[in-house]
Amino acid sequence: MAAAAALASRLAGGVGTGSLRHRHHQPPPPTVAVSASPRAGSVAVAAAAAASPSTGGVTPVPPRPRGSIVKRHTLSVFVGDESGMINRIAGVFARRGYNIESLAVGLNKDKALFTIVVSGTEKILKQVVEQLNKLVNVIQVDDLSKEPQVERELMLIKLNVESDRRLEVMGLVDIFRAKVVDLSERTLTIEVTGDPGKMVAVQRNLSKFGIKEIARTGKIALRREKIGQTAPFWRFSAASYPDLEVVPSKSTLSNAMNTISSNFEEASQGDVYPVESYESISMNQILDAHWGDMTDGDHTGFCSHTLSILVNDVPGVLNVVTGVFSRRGYNIQSLAVGPAEKLGISRITTVVPGNDESIAKLVHQLYKLIDVHEVQDLTHLPFAARELMIIKVAVNTTARRAILDIADIFRAKTVDVSDHTVTLQLTGDLDKMVALQRMLEPYGICEIARTGRVALSRESGVDSKYLRGFSLPL
Repeated sequence: MAAAAALASRLAGGVGTGSLRHRHHQPPPPTVAVSASPRAGSVAVAAAAAASPSTGGVTPVPPRPRGSIVKRHTLSVFVGDESGMINRIAGVFARRGYNIESLAVGLNKDKALFTIVVSGTEKILKQVVEQLNKLVNVIQVDDLSKEPQVERELMLIKLNVESDRRLEVMGLVDIFRAKVVDLSERTLTIEVTGDPGKMVAVQRNLSKFGIKEIARTGKIALRREKIGQTAPFWRFSAASYPDLEVVPSKSTLSNAMNTISSNFEEASQGDVYPVESYESISMNQILDAHWGDMTDGDHTGFCSHTLSILVNDVPGVLNVVTGVFSRRGYNIQSLAVGPAEKLGISRITTVVPGNDESIAKLVHQLYKLIDVHEVQDLTHLPFAARELMIIKVAVNTTARRAILDIADIFRAKTVDVSDHTVTLQLTGDLDKMVALQRMLEPYGICEIARTGRVALSRESGVDSKYLRGFSLPL
């Protein structure tokens, strides 16, 4: 160890004489990696002494252990929804220093599906999954990174475009299969859907025109079904499988209830105290199509408010922001977190019910946070709002044609097909999501992943919700 330390000190002293060596054209000495361990240090010195001149005397770096490689992981967390659940999920990552790259939550009255993208080693992430399973009302946690998956994101991007360059922008819109959702004299708002790589390509090609604002959902993902596997027929309609008996037996039902009750007993021993027993878990784990935001307020002005929050992209910021909501008893109906138009800044788009006075107090509290730059309530402004949904439906040969016809009517895209399922992708507002889901329910819905709402203000000033009841005179 002493020899290794002496050799390291001599090499460190030689760094300051770099100009002298350069003057006499002498080659620099070989680099030696010295470890704090005596055994590792002797191995490194021996390897440096045995290094061949052809490699320049550089010691090859040994491969890192398999569990210590940092990778991007996609976690799917299915939970029973209750007030403060988002804050608890975000707190698990914040306490361990993880920075959530993106997060999408599909919520309804009694359950929710989180899709979280985070980078880390497999060993540490395994510990995070164990902590998530300890939370009360967490039903299932899956790491989808190791399996074939359908992954999609949704982005609204507002450009500063003059009239003379608008034709060039429309060409890129056509190439990337995007849609124009708002148009004014000097701005253009585009909606684009695709995998994360496509989002990067779109943003890179449109940056030369001048990006004004970006609202981006987190990534959502569903497993790709393998050809030849048997389909899960649990609670599926006979319209999809007319030749099969789909009513579960009493033994199957009792086994499923015992499994859920045992999972709940194990989860109640975690680091969050149970609030109430969660006994009404739906066997068919899908989101409820009938759950949505309140667009028409009552006489007190109570309705759903859409907030756009710009924050610093640092570990724990989501936990701090959602903590403001949970401490005041607000129920978050929708949440989408993604990168904003500036590097190091993220945009949180959330839908929260309340009246104007209570939401104004909430915005005032959010401005007190250090990492919050801007909070905007878009509720009473003309704004473009979009959501993204991936839905997997059970089919057979007979039902597949009918499913594809329904998808064509709603302008949904088919993103995966197997011999027993069809996976569709749909973008639009909440009413469109609800309508498609109700049409597909009789065929049997296997899984649904849904983002929260993303929204940008309309520069044109046109409020689309008032156009629905507008009719031209004949």
